[in-house]
Amino acid sequence: MTQPMPAQSNIGDHVARRADFDWSQAREILGWPADQHNIGWYCTDRICEQGLGDKLALIWESSDGQTVKRFTYDELRQLANAYAKFFTEDLGLKPGDVCAVFLERIPELYIGILGGLKAGIVMLPMFSAFGEEALAARVGPSGAKAILTQRKLCFRVRKIREQVPDLQHVIIAEPGDLEMQDGEVHFDLAVAQPLGEFAAYPVTEESRSLLHYTSGTTGQPKGAQHVHGSLPQQALTTLWALDVRQDDIYWCTADPGWVTGVSYGVIGPWSLGITQLVMECGFIVDRWYKALQEYGVTMWYSAPTAIRLLMKEGVDKVKEYDLSKLRHLASVGEPLNPEAVVWSEQAYGIPFYDTWWQTETGAIQICNLPGMEIKAGSMGLPFPGVTATVLTDQFEPITEPGVSGQLALRPPWPSMFREYYKEPSKYESKFKNGWYLTGDRAYIDEEGYYWFKGRDDDVINTGGHLVGPFEIESALLEHEAVAESAAVAKPDDEMMEVVKAFVALKPGFEPSRKLEMQIMNFIRKKLSPLAMPQEIEFVDKLPKTRSGKIMRRLLRAKEWGEEIGDTSTLEDD
Repeated sequence: MTQPMPAQSNIGDHVARRADFDWSQAREILGWPADQHNIGWYCTDRICEQGLGDKLALIWESSDGQTVKRFTYDELRQLANAYAKFFTEDLGLKPGDVCAVFLERIPELYIGILGGLKAGIVMLPMFSAFGEEALAARVGPSGAKAILTQRKLCFRVRKIREQVPDLQHVIIAEPGDLEMQDGEVHFDLAVAQPLGEFAAYPVTEESRSLLHYTSGTTGQPKGAQHVHGSLPQQALTTLWALDVRQDDIYWCTADPGWVTGVSYGVIGPWSLGITQLVMECGFIVDRWYKALQEYGVTMWYSAPTAIRLLMKEGVDKVKEYDLSKLRHLASVGEPLNPEAVVWSEQAYGIPFYDTWWQTETGAIQICNLPGMEIKAGSMGLPFPGVTATVLTDQFEPITEPGVSGQLALRPPWPSMFREYYKEPSKYESKFKNGWYLTGDRAYIDEEGYYWFKGRDDDVINTGGHLVGPFEIESALLEHEAVAESAAVAKPDDEMMEVVKAFVALKPGFEPSRKLEMQIMNFIRKKLSPLAMPQEIEFVDKLPKTRSGKIMRRLLRAKEWGEEIGDTSTLEDD
């Protein structure tokens, strides 16, 4: 167990906050007017009206590290205005129309989202790694009338034009000498004319804002529709859970193609007037550590996969850099292994605070708040204003500590998705007995802490006993040879299912039958015979999404001879 941070946090007494808080108080706590809901306005105009126009909003570093751009809040505001005017006056987009965003992590991605939101346009962020099928599976069903892309990606867009008849405009940033085709238009931020004024569209709390597509186990992705009324929860969780301060340099490593990269890489920090760092490059150990040192990052929000890769490099690597300005660390995307919490204290002098939420929830729901005692490996406690529980398979709350069930949340909450776009039956299936079913399994301990067991379709039923893959994976990572791991169910005639583990080894270790038996017995002793893998397959790397989640369902599908479903969020090879 880890002791709480000694410094006073933004949330203060988290126990008292839970006792007297409900979401109707959020705007009062944030000091926000009751009649303005436009996310784009809050992230630009409002900050400038507070006299912070000259404050640094964005530090951006190019993928090769050779170019660094900086934008103040007033520059952010005027460039977002330019986008808003271009969308509406030049292209004729109307409030409620959908504009897809298909860009690498360049400034146009972030500023374009704000400009669209300010004009009342629904923004659909997508990963730059998407291929043609993945693009069509989102752009088509969304009815997007425009797509904001760039020269190096526009060729993929061209290949799907006939499949997406609603798409009228292809907006190309960084056009260079590209020969334009019908329906394509330049909008280069480098030469865009900043616009001093653009009146934010008067949205309501229920006006559509962002459309995030989630990958399904089978079939096509589902569009989780969010609204402008999500903002108070996204801002307050940024303030309280991520504990941001006005003098912070904040770094959320998530790509905006993933919901975290928007909720906490655009909306949360900029609605509070925080300076944030964006790195165009992906995970590179030395580049990341250099950025933490060079830009003086104080609050760092990252993913367990990245943390485990940093662990692999060891504490000695950390000592090569001055990371003394780091004040608070948080994790998101998948459960944070206990050893990662312990290691981060050794490496950085402070622990990572795990946070749990989903695309559908829109913002943090369960987390380890500053000032709380961290139980390494636990999801933490429900955020103030959030009611959570675990349910039986009959959708009744489980009252006995330690008994796992379906993790569920009591609706509504401000950032909750309002629909699966044009799929009402799928949306309705997520709600039972007044609860939203998350699809995750968990248990609650005697002190109310939540512990993740696995996805509903990931939990391994071996001989009638439910075994959570996360527990096995966490134990595997404690073995000296294991760098990464994934555990899935494998069919078995006698036990129904048994555990199979996929393991990537650390440098210096080679696959062998002897090592396989050593790891099996390690788990047998660490957990139980039921949790011990009956087979270990050594792999060079595990399949992951670009947000860093291990795609267990791909590994499971291989073992069961099933279709693998949507793989569009699979990371680059």
